[in-house]
Amino acid sequence: MAIYKHYPDKDALLNALMLDGFAAWEARVGKLEAEAPLAWLDQMSEAYLDFALDEPRRYEAAFLLKASAARRYPGDFLAGRSPAISQMMARIEQAKAQGWIGDTPTIDIAISLAALPQGLVDIYRAGRFTGEAEFRAVFRKALSHCLQSFVKKEAP
Repeated sequence: MAIYKHYPDKDALLNALMLDGFAAWEARVGKLEAEAPLAWLDQMSEAYLDFALDEPRRYEAAFLLKASAARRYPGDFLAGRSPAISQMMARIEQAKAQGWIGDTPTIDIAISLAALPQGLVDIYRAGRFTGEAEFRAVFRKALSHCLQSFVKKEAP
């Protein structure tokens, strides 16, 4: 019962845990340094992988808790309520402006680049890979294929 001295109810506690997880995730995204948009998107997927494996409890809180304040697709993402997704979408737009990515809607690309890593991490956490090294290799290859599927063949 001591926890309820700090939180009025279970919903408030779950929201606080989720927000703490997202703060940790968004701090990692804020440290990405690549200038080129496609390189930045690669760095983001690597940061996601590291976050999920280095801070599994915060990853769970951010991405798996059923919290009432969780951001909802697509409205919250289109409205800019997710700093990480907003940065991702800005890089996708930058890649489009530079001629690297065609006219696939930015939100569609963003959800693909966000959902695939989460699904892969969930499969790994369920014990479906023989080890972390194998998982990291499969993760990187799958994310690379996903991103490349949006890149124009005749890009500059």
